Amino acid sequence: MKCEKCNEKAVYRNPDLCRTHLFKYVEGTVRQTIRQYNLFDKKDKICVAVSGGKDSTMLIYLLKKFGYDVEGLAIDEGIKRYRDKSLEFLKRFCKEQGIKLKIVAYKDEYGRTLDEMVKTTKYPCAACGPLRREMLNKYSKGFDKIATGHNLDDESQAVMLNLIKNNMALLLRSGPKLDKIEGFVQRVKPLYLLPERLVRAYTFMKGLDVDFEECPHMTNSFRNRIRQVLNKYESVNPGTKMALALAGEGVNFKTHKEFKNQAFSKSITAGNDVTENV
Repeated sequence: MKCEKCNEKAVYRNPDLCRTHLFKYVEGTVRQTIRQYNLFDKKDKICVAVSGGKDSTMLIYLLKKFGYDVEGLAIDEGIKRYRDKSLEFLKRFCKEQGIKLKIVAYKDEYGRTLDEMVKTTKYPCAACGPLRREMLNKYSKGFDKIATGHNLDDESQAVMLNLIKNNMALLLRSGPKLDKIEGFVQRVKPLYLLPERLVRAYTFMKGLDVDFEECPHMTNSFRNRIRQVLNKYESVNPGTKMALALAGEGVNFKTHKEFKNQAFSKSITAGNDVTENV
């Protein structure tokens, strides 16, 4: 199996890409997403919500590489043998990359860790989510944007979840760039068009020593069941996740497909990335 763009051995399927062109594809797609949706520019001061996992680590790595003014903000929920480990990696990584990192904790903010909170609730994700969002907004004051590591899988899951729960208010806020709301820092999702498996492949092949473990509280969540269903549908009907994400955004699928093909061809142009100035 050979790369679609050269004669080197492909290390990734659908699209079939060698190591070099996989890097170009991922980086070109992120650049084009920023450009297409006007997420931010080089004048913006960007707060990147980081956890030490693959998505947010790759995001802050790429934005720093592209020349953006970024700082990391991590939330320590207080999950033993999970968050403490990922934060140790994150501190090392940010120090090596010369990225400023701020860590704030549930314990200091609310008087309890998530491990303590879950003792009194059956739904840890429902308890954790609003608190994380509240702290991200509070400690990102002074920044122009908050960039999160939500990928295509995350977005499609959110659309399906909000449809099933008939949560139209959240469904209408789908997409790579949330509307500006007074008193809140605007949120953007530069990995919006990248499937999770591409993010995983990129971080692994780049040698980013990220934490691939998932939150132990995720196993019993409703979102995890949605994730499993969508993975099954995607394997039978490729494009399901993209169609769901675009349905939530309200973008014409054909138009987006043309954009994606254009982004791919531009991103791998030898020696000249036309989106370098994004």
